Amino acid sequence: MNVRMDELVKTISTALDIVESNLLGCSVNHGKRISTLCAAMGRHLGLDEDEISAITTCAMFHDNALTEYILSERPGPGQEINLILHCRYGQRNVGTLPLRADSSDYILHHHEQPDGKGPFKKKDGEFSLGAELIAIADMVDVDFHLQTIPTNRLSVVRKSIRDLAGTRYSKRAAEAMLSILDEDMLLSLRDDVITETAEKAIPVWNISIYDTTSIAAFTARIVNYKSTYTKEHSTKSADIVWNMCAHYNLNPEMRAQIYLASSLHDLGKLQVPTEILEKIGTLTPDEFEIVKDHAKHTNELLSKIPGFDNISEWAASHHEKLDGSGYPFGKRAEDLDFPSRLIAVSDIYEAVGAKRPYHESRSHAETMIIMNDMAERGLIDKDIVKDIDTVMAPS
Repeated sequence: MNVRMDELVKTISTALDIVESNLLGCSVNHGKRISTLCAAMGRHLGLDEDEISAITTCAMFHDNALTEYILSERPGPGQEINLILHCRYGQRNVGTLPLRADSSDYILHHHEQPDGKGPFKKKDGEFSLGAELIAIADMVDVDFHLQTIPTNRLSVVRKSIRDLAGTRYSKRAAEAMLSILDEDMLLSLRDDVITETAEKAIPVWNISIYDTTSIAAFTARIVNYKSTYTKEHSTKSADIVWNMCAHYNLNPEMRAQIYLASSLHDLGKLQVPTEILEKIGTLTPDEFEIVKDHAKHTNELLSKIPGFDNISEWAASHHEKLDGSGYPFGKRAEDLDFPSRLIAVSDIYEAVGAKRPYHESRSHAETMIIMNDMAERGLIDKDIVKDIDTVMAPS
């Protein structure tokens, strides 16, 4: 099985844009606009499709460390963005991906300026073309809101780019931007058409399902840092699933698919406000409904990826119950296949055992008391619960 990595990148970017919008007030589809502009500038400059693929992927993920560095600082509302952490963490994360060309500083230096006023004080010629293109696309979109600015204001945007060439933007990046940013390009960046525009601009990138562990871990890390209390949840849940797949001696392709689905199962949680995820005490009915929606959001995001029918269904079913009392679809036992059941049981095992705002951490034995009770009540698969007790028991 091959995975359309470019489609998965766009999906994760959509979720990241929602986080950025919630935390910093930025517009949605920011990542798609940056990538579209970078693709057009790259082709204008004669870059090959592998280089463009790497640049557009990094452009999509240029703010991938947003939740992580904000969580690491946690000074409260109004926190200033720590650009050095933002860039370092973001480059570290994207450096794990199997990109098609060298991108070793694309995110690290995407806030540098040729006059040396960026966070790392790099000057013109000391950071890569990829970083230069992402920098100018990012800053122009943030400064001028390209998704809404009237076309009769395009001349103002172009004048600003010319005036800042050599100081805020590199001269070659400014020349490339001026060459591609015409009225047609501006209109193609509107929210109602940007998804279609990005589809055409970003190179197709296929990888084997066996090579998806890096993107799985990358995504899990982003989701983990949405909340202090869940900063290891997706990773640990996926690790449990991986071990259980080995216990069941599943074939490598099935094991890789289930692992990917488990890593992505809480992708929709990026759309849940952090203050609800970290609330101490009982959620209100309205708050609980918002939390419940995360599984539906996961399905909405993943179901758009070609060939992801099973993966999106498995990932989104992690809160379903065998008696039909779960969510978001109210599935019953006959609707839940083995991978869905396995991901659900592994998710519950990790969540019940880990510290949460509403309970302290629990030992394996304490966790299994709760798990066995759920199994006896017909909520989760009794056989998988028995097996997870065997596999996860302390040695």
